[in-house]
Amino acid sequence: MIYDNCTYQRVGSGVAQSFFSKLKATSHKLNIQVLIHKSKSIDLICHQQTISNSKNKNLFTNIKHIFFDLDRTLWDFKANSRATLSEVYTAFNLQEKGIRSAMDFIKTYEKINERMWDLYRRGELSKEKLRYGRFQKTLLLFGIKNELIGKEIGQYYIKHSPYKVGLFDHSHEILTFLKKNYQLHVITNGFEEVQHVKLRESKLLEYFDKIITSEAANAKKPDPKIFEYAESDTGAQKENCLIIGDDLEADIKGGIASGWKVIHFDPHREFDKVENVLTIHHLQELEKHL
Repeated sequence: MIYDNCTYQRVGSGVAQSFFSKLKATSHKLNIQVLIHKSKSIDLICHQQTISNSKNKNLFTNIKHIFFDLDRTLWDFKANSRATLSEVYTAFNLQEKGIRSAMDFIKTYEKINERMWDLYRRGELSKEKLRYGRFQKTLLLFGIKNELIGKEIGQYYIKHSPYKVGLFDHSHEILTFLKKNYQLHVITNGFEEVQHVKLRESKLLEYFDKIITSEAANAKKPDPKIFEYAESDTGAQKENCLIIGDDLEADIKGGIASGWKVIHFDPHREFDKVENVLTIHHLQELEKHL
């Protein structure tokens, strides 16, 4: 019963209790007028969303440059990666090698990949070892001791996954909306040659003025050096910068530590709300705040 820009609504008395329960759960900062008619319908005049929107817009009044993370923020990394890994499972006959199902392979790989990416981000693992080692370690867990196959799978994955074009809903629409008023950029820890292919194939390149990669900056998020590099490369001042990303450590903590404004994108509602940080679950929500 609550709409984004709710100013007036008439409802039957039978749903009034449910309506007020939702309001109570949503916020205590409300300005509501209630008019009860002889017909037992109820007029509810609610100013909550107007107040909320105004407050959030004020947080970003000085923003001129918006930096988007790419993977898991615009480009649907999980869906695209899993599609490629399913192809790997078939192309390399992994069932015949003892891996029961594609999903067993995928979930095992994802756990290893996450751990190894953390090491890579901290500078404790080279790009080369990450690229191939994650597949070699996955195969080892299934009793497949063949480094050559692991390397071949790594090459296949890097070659094919960037050509997947799955994006989060309304990516193009929100970028079109924001480009009217802001300079848009990408800031990413992903492999440079891979990220450019993803942007080109997904038809996202046209929206962005600069593509900031960790390899070009010689520093990975959350290291302040990549944020400083981004400011220098774009001519931005830190007080005019906003980063939108999914990673609490790399994007949100890194951005805050560098003096940038931040918006956390949590499409699958996986994380607890971070105090004093705006969290969105759909890209379209950005229209209300920027």
